[in-house]
Amino acid sequence: MWLAALVNTVIVALSVLIHYEFLYRATTLVPKIKIKHRFRIVAVVFIALIAHVVEIWLFALSYFFMSKDHSWGEIKGNFDGSLLDSVYFSFTNFTTLGFGDIEPFGNIRFLVGMEALVGFVLITWSASFLFYEMQRYWGDDNV
Repeated sequence: MWLAALVNTVIVALSVLIHYEFLYRATTLVPKIKIKHRFRIVAVVFIALIAHVVEIWLFALSYFFMSKDHSWGEIKGNFDGSLLDSVYFSFTNFTTLGFGDIEPFGNIRFLVGMEALVGFVLITWSASFLFYEMQRYWGDDNV
């Protein structure tokens, strides 16, 4: 159980750090791009989306490797243990969509629950960040 908590903590911490770095880079690099201010928002949106995809893949790789070792538990349902099924499962968890066609059992459930919470928080962080960036770049004189 302690190993599961440690692994989950590392994965969550990596996700938050990845997100922070992507948003920080967006703050420092996008203003230097020689494009109209309104297109900078589009660049920031793409950067945020890429950050989310990287984070989803981090969780997916964790599910993929954990599902090979049954001491972590099992993932059952419409899941064949492939990397793409792990990515699909991760996307549905991260976005809190949860179709319900795949179900975790055992210690892996804690990571699945944490991914939903992390996804919710990081998506909210991105939305707040984009709102701030829009206020910065969408003034009347910046169009």
